[in-house]
Amino acid sequence: MKKFIPIPIVMLALLAMQACGPVLVSARLGDPPPPWFYPHRAETVRYVFFPDISIYYDLSTRTYIYLDGGIWVRHRELPSRYRSQDLNRYRYERIRNYYEDDIQRYHQENNANRGRSNKTVTRRSN
Repeated sequence: MKKFIPIPIVMLALLAMQACGPVLVSARLGDPPPPWFYPHRAETVRYVFFPDISIYYDLSTRTYIYLDGGIWVRHRELPSRYRSQDLNRYRYERIRNYYEDDIQRYHQENNANRGRSNKTVTRRSN
């Protein structure tokens, strides 16, 4: 006599397993994400932005992108001033719905004024 597992139980088990762990959807499945990147759900992102240090990371090319002397550069390593830093300690943001190669345009539209001090703003006294 065969034992049959009811279909609803199998469906519930599959749905439960789907939410069990993080899944990173990437074009290069053989390369694991950097140790500081821990996706909390299935999502497709290409860039991660570190607002405290104003550096992007491109998950598809495994490069850091940042301004160096007014020029956007891509390197596999962090700039020397941040190499001793632990990126796990920095806050980062996933850049959703932006997959183009030119991060400069995204930065100008979304992050160009972040982190600037308001000390240069003159205020009127009442």
